[in-house]
Amino acid sequence: MTVNMTKGQAISLEKKDGGSLSAVRMGLGWKAAPRRGLFGSRTREIDLDASAVLFADKQPVDVVFFRHLVSDDGSVRHTGDNLVGGAGQGGDDEAILVDLARVPVHVDQIIFTVNSFTGQTFQEVQNAFCRLVDETTGQELARYTLDGGGEYTAQIMAKVHRSGSGWTLTALGVPAKGRTFQDLVPSILPIL
Repeated sequence: MTVNMTKGQAISLEKKDGGSLSAVRMGLGWKAAPRRGLFGSRTREIDLDASAVLFADKQPVDVVFFRHLVSDDGSVRHTGDNLVGGAGQGGDDEAILVDLARVPVHVDQIIFTVNSFTGQTFQEVQNAFCRLVDETTGQELARYTLDGGGEYTAQIMAKVHRSGSGWTLTALGVPAKGRTFQDLVPSILPIL
């Protein structure tokens, strides 16, 4: 059963039987919004990029994105860059796989971001979402849909953080400006 999350909502990543999820996929999808022009409606390709920034005690220690597809320890992996999007209705345009059991103990938070590498604003994007999938079973656990556009070029989508002996997912949906994850770090720090 999928939980449709709202901004700020948190869910535990423990299974109903008391065990913890071992591997999850954070999928991101989007579609270019149609624009009215002189000759009718058309869409322009939009290159959104998913990133995962790993933090230890509020300090970035590693990042996974289109130019660094695997974390240094191998626990987090990006499936590759999608330059145009288009799924936007359920399929993932970009995905980041996290082997929770392999995440080093000093890493206490993983922040998932999406940014417009080409600089278009989210007014030009529709059906953007992030979803968390149990990588072992393929079951979608949670989905966070972005509502409305905006003059921003990035979103701090969600974070997975340690909670006791397990992990918790929190939907963030914080708008930001930036073309890369490096541009977003000042906006991420207050959220940690």
